[in-house]
Amino acid sequence: MILIADGGSTKTNWCLIDDSGKKVLFNTEGYNPYFSDTNYIYNSLKKNLPIDLAADQIKEVNYYGAGVHNDDKAKIISDAMVRIFTNAKVNIGHDLLAAARALLGDNPGFAAILGTGTNTCIYDGNDIIAHIDSLAYILGDEGSGCYIGKKLLSDYVRGYMPQNVREVFWDTFKLTEEEILDSIYVKPRPNRFCASFSKFVYDVNVNIEYTRNLVKTSFDDFFKNLVSRYPNYQDYSFNCIGSVAYNFRNILEEVAAEYGMKMGRIVRSPIDDLVDFHLRKFNNQ
Repeated sequence: MILIADGGSTKTNWCLIDDSGKKVLFNTEGYNPYFSDTNYIYNSLKKNLPIDLAADQIKEVNYYGAGVHNDDKAKIISDAMVRIFTNAKVNIGHDLLAAARALLGDNPGFAAILGTGTNTCIYDGNDIIAHIDSLAYILGDEGSGCYIGKKLLSDYVRGYMPQNVREVFWDTFKLTEEEILDSIYVKPRPNRFCASFSKFVYDVNVNIEYTRNLVKTSFDDFFKNLVSRYPNYQDYSFNCIGSVAYNFRNILEEVAAEYGMKMGRIVRSPIDDLVDFHLRKFNNQ
């Protein structure tokens, strides 16, 4: 049996493939090694993995995760995995590689992530060959759920938010300015907190002009600071994974066109395509 996982900062999508080829899908929380240490990941997995999962019978784990930028970050996750899956070969990779493999398979092209965070790359059909650092949620992550959420919260705290949106925001969350600042600067995982408000932006419809402009501005920053910085970026189609890309795909397509880039695939979650990629590789061995 093998496990394949796509891990974002908020949620991890898993697929178990048993010896008969049957697929079983399940979810756990996300594990970003910038915010979660090995013990936290281990305890979370022990608590949240399906109770009928025979961990000692897993032979291979292919985990792709947010924040896996180097060997030290990969080791934080790997050390938790080997304590759970005691007989498995554990492979830890970046979630950007998972996105590229899911979106493009064996074909070269441009791939991106717009979920809780942001990431982009040029892919050669096997590996990432060009990558501009997103700089995470404090310095960058333009276009992400966290980025959109930060813009919304900033408008709310500063009093820039239109009154009709502000009233709905208060009725929905009952958050004071002090509570918002405390969640961002004191409590753990502020990136998740900020990103959670992108759903409000998607759902609220009392002032479409305001919310649409907020998202469009975020995507414009994404293209201006990241996508358009790749050499010959207009030669590629725009392919993207993530809930933010999927939910706001009409605005995303509009901004891509303004930057002279054709739309390719927009997929909410890479897990199905990623599983197919690994099965093809396994069957060709």
